[in-house]
Amino acid sequence: MSKGKTPWWQNKTLNSHLETNIKILNDILGVGKSFDMICRRTKFWGKACAFYFVDGFAKDMIMNRIMNRLADLKGEDLKSQVISRLLDTEIAYIEVDQTDKLGEIVNAVLSGPTVLLIDGETTAIIIDARTYPVRGPEEPDTERVVRGARDGFVETIIFNTALTRRHVRDPGLRMEYLQVGRRSKTDICLAYVEDLADPRVVEELRTSIKKIDTDSLHMAEKTLEEHLFKRYWNPYPMVRFTERPDVAAVHLMEGHVLIYVDTSPSVMITPSTFFHHVQHAEEYRQKPVVGAFMRLVRLLAMGFSLFLLPVFYLMTIHAESLPPLLQFIAIENNARLPLFLQFVIAEVWIEILRMASIHTPSPLATAMGLIAGILLGEIAINVGWFASETVLYVALAVIGTFATPSYEMGVANKIVRLGLLAVTAMFGIAGFVIGCVALVIWLARIKVLITPYLWPLIPFDGRALIDVLIRSPMPNKTKRPSAISRQDPDRQPEN
Repeated sequence: MSKGKTPWWQNKTLNSHLETNIKILNDILGVGKSFDMICRRTKFWGKACAFYFVDGFAKDMIMNRIMNRLADLKGEDLKSQVISRLLDTEIAYIEVDQTDKLGEIVNAVLSGPTVLLIDGETTAIIIDARTYPVRGPEEPDTERVVRGARDGFVETIIFNTALTRRHVRDPGLRMEYLQVGRRSKTDICLAYVEDLADPRVVEELRTSIKKIDTDSLHMAEKTLEEHLFKRYWNPYPMVRFTERPDVAAVHLMEGHVLIYVDTSPSVMITPSTFFHHVQHAEEYRQKPVVGAFMRLVRLLAMGFSLFLLPVFYLMTIHAESLPPLLQFIAIENNARLPLFLQFVIAEVWIEILRMASIHTPSPLATAMGLIAGILLGEIAINVGWFASETVLYVALAVIGTFATPSYEMGVANKIVRLGLLAVTAMFGIAGFVIGCVALVIWLARIKVLITPYLWPLIPFDGRALIDVLIRSPMPNKTKRPSAISRQDPDRQPEN
């Protein structure tokens, strides 16, 4: 299939002659070429029939019961209006549909449902008795909590939407079905609460998804994100990802729009700002004072991940300007390498260790990381490549990166940290100041859909900013975020 070309059979209708339909569908679906693509010929009430399904998707028990029921029917029971009679009274299953389009039949079979064709009929019956191989809804590794729900999204879209509805029983919750990919036919769900979400956001996302013209979403939600939000060279995430149903439910009730993609356990939360990436479910599973403390520590760690290395570099090269109380920070760089080069090599090497640990079998990953980190750091100091303080400050910055709740935000902060370090090394204090100002201006100019990326800092919203910086008690959260939900701003009455 060439780019943008619609296959000849896409809008063709079924023939009344079963053998003609079987010949066309066998050729399109590759029956006989693919071992798992099945055309099951049979005869009921004196008429030839054919079932099309993918081996492994069809629920055997349900299909056996349906076929047994059809086998009990007699010809006189189905003298007229065969399809209507079967759908209304004879096929005892919830999810059944009908179509006369070849394209819809092919799409249905490849998606998992079973299709029944009957000789003499120009309409096929679609029986959505499918099952997918799926793992259990386990707690996601990157969003663990000490107390709280242990369920997490899986790779099957229908399971994920059901997990969400379990948390949100609002009659206004809408789950819109869309499909992207000429070849992959990837299922997508646009979820939002109708009287909370901004209609402009919903319409823009719906229109953008429908306009996507590609053969497949190779990497599910990440490919879809790149199609929707562009900004390919901006390291900062334009959406927040979550694998927790409770987190998804919280954002739905704030007026966000969620995007589910089949085959992915990650759900996209839109619109999202910079500060949406600094909050974690664990903060709301503890007492407010404990949650507030955890968030402040987390924000401090994020600050370390961004600014610690450039600031330490400035303090070292301008040690004479430090007050006596901070003189201990300055070091005498007796190492063979310049301080800037030490930082860069250490950063790159830690990134290599991170990638190596991902590809190392789990029982060995921890040992490999500890041995490689400790031995390499110690040897680098002993042979004179690094100053000992270099290893300390790089380790603090990296720990701050991993303390960031959003993995995508942590990686973005790492790239920006290296950029700030580079301009600081080239231009000193002026370079650091200009780099920080440029970073803020750059982020302030970004809009995600219709929401400013640095809201509630820019534009300033004091009440919302305090709620971002300090985890406040839930009874005090009387308002929804004004930049997200404009339809129903009140969560509960004011205390």
